[in-house]
Amino acid sequence: MISISLCMIVKNEEAVLARCLESVGAVADEIVIVDTGSTDRTVEIARQFTDRIFHFDWIDDFAAARNYAFAQASQPYILWLDADDILLQQDQQKLLELKSSLDPEVDSVSMLYNLSTDEFGNVSFSLRRNRLVKRSRGFRWIGPVHEYLEVGGHIISSDIAVTHAPGAEDGDSDRNLRIYEKRQAAGERFNARDLYYYANELKDHRRYVEASRMYEQFLNSGEGWVEDEITACGKLADCYLEVGNRKLALEAALRSFQYGSPRAEACCRIGYHYLEQDDASAAVAWYRFATQLPQPDTWGFANPACSTWLPHLQLCVCYDRLGQYDLAHEHNEQALLYRPSDTRMLANRKYLATRLTTVSATTTKEAIRDEH
Repeated sequence: MISISLCMIVKNEEAVLARCLESVGAVADEIVIVDTGSTDRTVEIARQFTDRIFHFDWIDDFAAARNYAFAQASQPYILWLDADDILLQQDQQKLLELKSSLDPEVDSVSMLYNLSTDEFGNVSFSLRRNRLVKRSRGFRWIGPVHEYLEVGGHIISSDIAVTHAPGAEDGDSDRNLRIYEKRQAAGERFNARDLYYYANELKDHRRYVEASRMYEQFLNSGEGWVEDEITACGKLADCYLEVGNRKLALEAALRSFQYGSPRAEACCRIGYHYLEQDDASAAVAWYRFATQLPQPDTWGFANPACSTWLPHLQLCVCYDRLGQYDLAHEHNEQALLYRPSDTRMLANRKYLATRLTTVSATTTKEAIRDEH
């Protein structure tokens, strides 16, 4: 069985830290906490779980802080989490099983990162991260903001999921943007990854014109990771929609096809464009395409809704507009398989039952009239 050091960097996380550490307590053989300047009860709470608490002067560099935390670990493998992450019960059990069975030749284990769920518990936003790494390989974190762990060697993928569960107040929402702006003001040349994540920060702060320029600069660089390029096309489309430019939004969504096979999310965006243009027939083609595409097993950001219930719900809307109520009903029922308590879909079921009854009665009357 392998042994694991949990390494975390924290600051003012009193609202969520205990919950995180309780969820992983049965898995970690050592807990390393690096505090970067808390002014609340974070350190006091951490002491309830470990005496391996260190302090790191914050220098606007997440990679530096994480690398310092990794340097304090003593166990053969390192697991990293953020304070607002948790392991659900089933994932705790999976990780315990992995501890007992992992081949020590494995250098890194990737895990799912479920960033959000809908009101029915369906994962609505996820990606994959390298979470468990062999300490002796000396893997390093790269990048002051939106840092990534650079790994190599024997890497395996697991179905273990880390769940992001932010508290009521999820930290300093302006922090990352300030870091980027400070670096930009200092004349630093951004690489492709910096351009992409800076654009994301601008978009999240509703600075859509600036964000669209940054996404364009990132895509035109030709140096980005393909998954970031595909995602950037969708985000760029959103920015253009926010400023009312539907033509450029459509072009951005279509642009994603340059970087790989079609993704359901892009198809849903294009379907929405045609639905908004009152071209339900064209929208049907794109939404049906979305239902036929599998959810890619990718390290990039994924929105499972676009491969499951969303295109079926939109097809219900399209077919209703086209007067094809049997197909509208069929796709609404498909959507309900994923969200059986969705009030919109239940209302659709009731509405379509009335429509289908009316159509059936009219057809019967016409048949009787034809006989006479």
